[in-house]
Amino acid sequence: MKKSYWVVGTVGVVILAVGGWWWSQRSAADAVQYRTAKIERGSVQATVSASGVVNPVTQVSVGTQVSGQIKDLLVDFNSEVKAGQLIAVIDPETFEYRVRSAQADVDAAQAAAMTQRAALAKAQVDADELQRDFDRKAKLVAQQYIAASEAEKAQALARSGAENIKLVAAQLQSALAGVAQRQSALAQARIDLARTRITSPVSGIVIKRAIEKGQTVAASLQSPELFVIAQNLQDMQVDASIDESDVGRIRTGQKASFTVDAFPGQTFEGEVRQVRKAAQNVANVVTYVAVVGFANVGGRLLPGMTANVRVATDMRENVLKIPNAALRVRIAGVEPAPAPAGAASAAGSSTSQLRGWTWLSEAVAQTDRGAAGAGGGLAAMRERLVTELQLSTEQQGKLDAISAGMRPQFMALRDLAEDQRAAARAKVLGEMRGKIADMLTPEQKAKYQVIVAEAASRTSTRGRIYLLGADGKPRAFNVRLGITDGSSTELIVPVASPEASDLKEGAVVITGIQPTGSAGAGQQRPGATAPRLAF
Repeated sequence: MKKSYWVVGTVGVVILAVGGWWWSQRSAADAVQYRTAKIERGSVQATVSASGVVNPVTQVSVGTQVSGQIKDLLVDFNSEVKAGQLIAVIDPETFEYRVRSAQADVDAAQAAAMTQRAALAKAQVDADELQRDFDRKAKLVAQQYIAASEAEKAQALARSGAENIKLVAAQLQSALAGVAQRQSALAQARIDLARTRITSPVSGIVIKRAIEKGQTVAASLQSPELFVIAQNLQDMQVDASIDESDVGRIRTGQKASFTVDAFPGQTFEGEVRQVRKAAQNVANVVTYVAVVGFANVGGRLLPGMTANVRVATDMRENVLKIPNAALRVRIAGVEPAPAPAGAASAAGSSTSQLRGWTWLSEAVAQTDRGAAGAGGGLAAMRERLVTELQLSTEQQGKLDAISAGMRPQFMALRDLAEDQRAAARAKVLGEMRGKIADMLTPEQKAKYQVIVAEAASRTSTRGRIYLLGADGKPRAFNVRLGITDGSSTELIVPVASPEASDLKEGAVVITGIQPTGSAGAGQQRPGATAPRLAF
């Protein structure tokens, strides 16, 4: 009996030991392990990706204004041509006969005009004779040698002769107009004959030939395209299609790089020369064309190549950055710690001061230049204006006065409701920019407008990250984010922020969560059922 109790007790102890071991292994298997990275300091470049086509800067489509059969074809693909060079000939025989016919019409019209000139001269002689006869009879009537009726009859004939001169003169003018008309027809026929000789309008290279010798071309409502001539293949451009959501970030002068399939692994550099305002709608997708110019050294790139373009829209130097994966992490139950009232007030004051200058780069707020509080950021912003606009001593004093005078208005923004703050802040900023612009010279105003336009696209967003503390536990932080390059995002941390001591270079940020155990590092263990005992 005692032996049976002993066996049962032993089995119970074994069961308890195995159960404890099993639960401990399950707990270890379900323990959370974090993938981490460090907050780094470096450069972040925001880019816009697009595709486009390599084209010559200037290419001319050569057509014809007359119809006919191609008699001679003098150039081919890749032929180098000079301006005015003969490149094709349309059979001119029909147009030569038209010129001859028009010339004959001119000769006939000129003969008719000569006839009318002779008729006008004869009419003038007849009218003079009738006038002299009237004058003689008028004298005879005065001397009562003839009846007055004879003089009246002679006067009527003299008037008729004068009117006949006008009639013949009008007929002569009509004949001369006919001559001019026939001469115009002759000139048009000669122009059409000249147009049978197709010449190059520019110097360049033939990149397209759409006709063959013996082919008939018809110029009716639209001139047919015979050739396409690229004026210069050393200076080319990429016509990139930019999505409407990204076109607001594209500006003239931005640097761009692109690749083509013909030269894998090679990157070509260019610059945005133009952003065309004409929208293109294809399958309800609206795009705009950005022209990226580049030097085609050696003529390696050919017209029509597809280019994958990346336009550098913004750049931050020496800023804090975090991996984008850290922004996608969410840990249930871990929330940011509420800031103390005093710290919140101080941070709000600093933020208000900084936001008054957000038309400049917000990234200067996180640079470590040895300046304390928000004043360091304001000093850096003031330094940028002084340096780039080359402000005089008097202008610097005015700038400081404007800054000091506008600070209370920015401070007052904290007391407004959230829905009213944006409009009020925009109004205050507009007033401040206007005051600064009023004290600048015309040359400085132009540079100032460029600074304002450049800063208009620099926006910040909100996000949440988790830092891994020394105790191995995560801590949540609500942060402000700047630009991103696709793998890293700028982290904006004002120097006066109470979290600046935590959000610093080298801090460990959580980029992912994975359980440990036999399920593997990247594989989640099923949680619907518990693992079965081994016995």
